[in-house]
Amino acid sequence: MTTETSLKVALAQIAPVWLNKAATIDKVLMTATQAADQSAELVVFGESFIPGYPFWIERTEGATFNSDTQKEFHAKYLNEAVCIEAGDLDSICTLARERNIAIVTGIIERPVDRGGHSIYCSLVYISASGKIENVHRKLMPTYEERLSWSPGDGHGLRTFPLGPFTMGALNCWENWMPLPRAALYGQGENLHIAIWPGSEQNTEDITRFMAREGRSFVISVSAILRPEDIPADIPFRDQILARCEPWFANGGSCIAAPDGEWILNPQANTEDIFYATLDREQVFRERQNFDPAGHYSRPDVTRLTVNRSRQSTVSFDED
Repeated sequence: MTTETSLKVALAQIAPVWLNKAATIDKVLMTATQAADQSAELVVFGESFIPGYPFWIERTEGATFNSDTQKEFHAKYLNEAVCIEAGDLDSICTLARERNIAIVTGIIERPVDRGGHSIYCSLVYISASGKIENVHRKLMPTYEERLSWSPGDGHGLRTFPLGPFTMGALNCWENWMPLPRAALYGQGENLHIAIWPGSEQNTEDITRFMAREGRSFVISVSAILRPEDIPADIPFRDQILARCEPWFANGGSCIAAPDGEWILNPQANTEDIFYATLDREQVFRERQNFDPAGHYSRPDVTRLTVNRSRQSTVSFDED
């Protein structure tokens, strides 16, 4: 049962309707409703969940310059990407407010403030009041992701109150970057959310490591994707499915406690919603001997400077 020091969370390890923004948003709404029905106060979805991860790149010779195949996929990805300014997330915000549930989800963002033709792997936090509190654009896309996603900025390196916790979040391999983690620790983070496209090989080591380093709860949430989840109308579908493994992404969602022990060990090869209730008192107990931004820090010796400006290529001085 939820108390003044606890928070019930839901980990949505599900498949998107791949490269279909509207249908995937409908799936987010359905899943968040199910989580709210179970009295969850937070539901988390995977990285780039709306409308899905660019799995085609490594299967269609994505590094080929001036490729018509890659141009066709880029155009489709832009058409299915999320434009927050156009209200694409309004229905999710409404549900969050009506059901009093906070939502964290990965999106492929096509922002107006960068011209509207490049895309970013962004993490969106919608509070239980239905407000978009944060949009964090992934600082450095990983490997082949750089052929699709643009590098983000530090604007979203922020923490927020969530029940009895102070919550921060990062995308995928950003969680391996020591300085962004330190930026969140310094703002009081004690509940960390890490979102992933899906694989227990990504989550099983770093989740426990971050929990012990930060003496915080760490929630890792991954999506899943199977060959049968690739819609029939996707271009070059046969090429994508050639020599295909049983899973493009097999999950690996998990939760580690502030002492680094598993609350939920990595869950693979299944589509489900997982629930847990987290108690802040466990954080307080583990901070007794180590607090990375508090009594076990030396700001007179090492300090971090963070640029949280939203990057843009143009600014205007109006008369």
